[in-house]
Amino acid sequence: MKKMNKTFYSATAAGALLLLTGCAVGPDYKRPELTPSQAFSPKPLPESTSTAPVSGGNAQRFVVAQDIQADWWKLFRSPQLNALIEKAFAANPSIESAQAALRVAQENVYAQQGFFFPSLSAGYSPSRTKIAGNLGGNSPGVQGNGRDISTVANPSAAQGGTAPFNAPVIYNFHTTQLTVGFTPDVFGANRRQVETLEAQAKYQKLQLEAAYITLASNITAAAIQEALLREQIGILQTIIASNEKSVEIVERQFKAGYASRLDLSIQQTTLLQAKEQLPPLQKQFEQTRNLLRALAGGMQDSDLPESFDLASLQLPEDLPLSLPSQVIDQRPDVRAAEEQLHAASAQIGVALANRLPQFSIDGTWGGAASKFSQMFWNSGRFFELAANISMPLLDGGVLRHRQRAAEESYKQAAAQYKETVITAFQNVADTLHAIHADAEALKASAALAETAKTTLTLTQKQHARGYIDRVVLINAEQGYRQASLNVAQARAMRLGDTAALFQALGGGWWHRVDKEKTAALEPALANKTAD
Repeated sequence: MKKMNKTFYSATAAGALLLLTGCAVGPDYKRPELTPSQAFSPKPLPESTSTAPVSGGNAQRFVVAQDIQADWWKLFRSPQLNALIEKAFAANPSIESAQAALRVAQENVYAQQGFFFPSLSAGYSPSRTKIAGNLGGNSPGVQGNGRDISTVANPSAAQGGTAPFNAPVIYNFHTTQLTVGFTPDVFGANRRQVETLEAQAKYQKLQLEAAYITLASNITAAAIQEALLREQIGILQTIIASNEKSVEIVERQFKAGYASRLDLSIQQTTLLQAKEQLPPLQKQFEQTRNLLRALAGGMQDSDLPESFDLASLQLPEDLPLSLPSQVIDQRPDVRAAEEQLHAASAQIGVALANRLPQFSIDGTWGGAASKFSQMFWNSGRFFELAANISMPLLDGGVLRHRQRAAEESYKQAAAQYKETVITAFQNVADTLHAIHADAEALKASAALAETAKTTLTLTQKQHARGYIDRVVLINAEQGYRQASLNVAQARAMRLGDTAALFQALGGGWWHRVDKEKTAALEPALANKTAD
């Protein structure tokens, strides 16, 4: 008998443990297998770029597997750029919005975790009731203090009674109770839902990191654009000033009879053509300044003390070149796409668990009496304990199709993840090719500018001696002007390519000192930081 009792108690305990713990149905998430990639191009790229004999024409070397610092923009060695980015991090609304979205996602995780625990609620319900005499039998009855709360049935007229035959009853009644509810997560529906929300919280965290990287990259690009425009405007203003002097000289020569009307007209046309190019550049310059104000989180009437020119932005010489496998871990957009895939995987488990039996346990304990002080006398106390098991039998295929929808959503997220990885590799490859190509472009532009300068110098001497006409001189001046503008453009392109590479490789977000619990997102990267 004792053995039977022991077996019974063991089976009961095992059943209770199953109800309390259970198992999580559905697939356990695993990162999808991707086609291995060893490089960013079919043929090896040069280990360094070409050089040019101008400012900003130094060679850049690629260091394979070099880590990326979080404040990569400091490699441009511009205090103004550093100050503006730090200001933007503190004031730009996109950062504030991403931070709020992260907090929302985290609170949703905490809220869902609450379903692992029993719920407890308290209630108190006082009432005053009048029951008609004709409804006898529905009154509370005898109370703990001996009072009988019930309707009165008087004798009928045939028995000598007087109307009304039944008397009503009016009474006060108090009820208070504690209600406990618990839904055991037998098949892991809640665990999978928590898993989904945790993945979404990690997604929002990565979105925040992406917002920091994007903001820093946009400010850097705008600063480079301002520096280029400032350089182009300066070159053009110098050309305009030179042409204005030439017009004055030709006007004096025309009045003295040493120059023709055609010579004067050609020189005036050259001046006007140069002036025509200035307003569009000035417009772009002011719009770029407006963009920098907006990125810094300021209004358009706010002062922007930071200004940029090409001389203040130094081209970094050592560039990181992450391995393709590192890019998957470093790019926030790739990691975010993977968290969306993880969430979709967990939703399959939620949909599957909803098709299985559902369990719940409910309990109520309290007291009820006509007087408040008597609610918890022995006569007033009550309790109820109930277990519920439900199983969907016929629902028109709703749950089955929801499960299939969850499975298709997972396939969609998997395809989007692979597409994001492919796009990330393309971004890196495009940037690497741009760095090499624009270095060659600067080299060519510098050589052309040097040749154009020599041509202009010789042409000026020949024109002064009367060997060539003014048209040839003007063409030489225009050639040198365009070559100088091309050099400035090529210098800016190299700076922009460098910033784009840091962004394409992930921006070093795992090294940000003020971010929360990097280890929760990637222990491997956290260990890498510690090393």
